Amino acid sequence: MKLELPERKKLVNELVIPIRWGDMDAMGHVNNTVYFRYMESTRIDWFDKIGFIPNPQGEGPVIANAFCNFFKQFEYPGQILVKLYVSDPGRTTFESWCTLERTDQPGVVFAAGGATTIWVDFPKQKAVSLPDWVRALVSD
Repeated sequence: MKLELPERKKLVNELVIPIRWGDMDAMGHVNNTVYFRYMESTRIDWFDKIGFIPNPQGEGPVIANAFCNFFKQFEYPGQILVKLYVSDPGRTTFESWCTLERTDQPGVVFAAGGATTIWVDFPKQKAVSLPDWVRALVSD
């Protein structure tokens, strides 16, 4: 299956994650819920690398929706390369996209997903404009 990502996307992070025995389900492959953890770990790793530390008394990112398309099964043992892309900054949101492949099968996308991230004032529980520094990071 051909993967269609937006034309205007920007690669911002790559993370290698080992497949853990406990990631598998009774069918012997990585459980579909774990793919969302792999994508989350890659987003959080990116935030760490850019020096962003969420502050519950301030502002920060909240996932408004998330999806994943499963093309092939991951099985233990192995390592996964997750690539994180960003695109489409709006007033309060931006899009993120991930591709997931085995490190021993480069270029073969096993799954792809993404999320809409909304910037929120946590105490007010209200969407606010993306900070300029975030907008700059997610723009072309």
